[in-house]
Amino acid sequence: MALHAQITGWGKAVPQRTITNFDLEKLMDTSDEWIRTRTGIAERRIAGPDESTLTLAVRAAREAIEAADLAPAQIDLIIVCTFSPEFGGMPSTASLVQDVIGATRAGAFDLNAACSGFIYGLAMAQATISAAMHQNVLVIGAETMSRWLDWTDRTTCVLFGDGAGAVLVQATERPAGILSSVLGSDGSGGRLLCIPGGGSRQPASIDSVQAAQHFIRMKGKEVYKFAVTTVPRAIRQAIGKAGLTFDDVDLVIPHQANIRIIQSVAESLRLPMARVFTNVDRYGNTSAASIPLALCEAVEQGRVREGDKVVLAGFGGGLSWGAAVIEWAIPVETVAAAVAGAKRRERATVTA
Repeated sequence: MALHAQITGWGKAVPQRTITNFDLEKLMDTSDEWIRTRTGIAERRIAGPDESTLTLAVRAAREAIEAADLAPAQIDLIIVCTFSPEFGGMPSTASLVQDVIGATRAGAFDLNAACSGFIYGLAMAQATISAAMHQNVLVIGAETMSRWLDWTDRTTCVLFGDGAGAVLVQATERPAGILSSVLGSDGSGGRLLCIPGGGSRQPASIDSVQAAQHFIRMKGKEVYKFAVTTVPRAIRQAIGKAGLTFDDVDLVIPHQANIRIIQSVAESLRLPMARVFTNVDRYGNTSAASIPLALCEAVEQGRVREGDKVVLAGFGGGLSWGAAVIEWAIPVETVAAAVAGAKRRERATVTA
């Protein structure tokens, strides 16, 4: 029988430190009103000295594994979607996660498609499961965006935050799980959203550091135009590929980049915002962590229930984009037990 790729576990992690718009008012020429009006963001989480992409990824991974009731040694493959890895070149963050969580049988690699990364990771998980290569694949989106921000540049630093989200994808004969995926890229727009320094084109040097070439640079208006035209098209393609219509879709979870972009995409699709999940106000843009972090919160809030058809869609540097349709197949009782367990562990961590 054909194998399907079903999400059976989910988990998230965010840093303890919160920076509000009012905090940013003290650092630069900006205001809470200016940021909220243009982005919808009120606050974001920022990694502390003892937090990193690895620590966030591990926390999210452990939650997902716990929710799936799976032993780490049963995991066959770990994909960490990130453009802010633990190290600049090697080893991969995925290999470090593999070691820390005790996934002794798993292969591991990092995937960089910027903010679209999690959708790419899901597509890879689906492909490897459908090909009967693996049974259990852990897909993690994790970023510490704050380490790549110029905190004097209000056009970028107000937008981003840190966090991680993870899902455990398992093989099943039940026709549910990841129903379709669509991936795309247009490298001609690569310079619209990039980090100029630190690669083979411009290796790290005194000159590159002094020129602030190791921070995120973005042409916001151009990226906005790209997003509001490309994302609706990708969503339509993914829904059609799954053999569904918009009437079949219960919820859309887009990349949480900017509330204006999300609203424009919904308007283009003639989709009421009541069927669109957003948490950009509390986390900002967490790049590859954005969609899994939002998915986890939607599940916790009861916005995703057994049998629901959910569309995930993202865009980002590359320029890249992707969309996927999933059918949620976890019973409400299982979700409730997993959420209660995660809250207990969170309280224990805070107390410790």
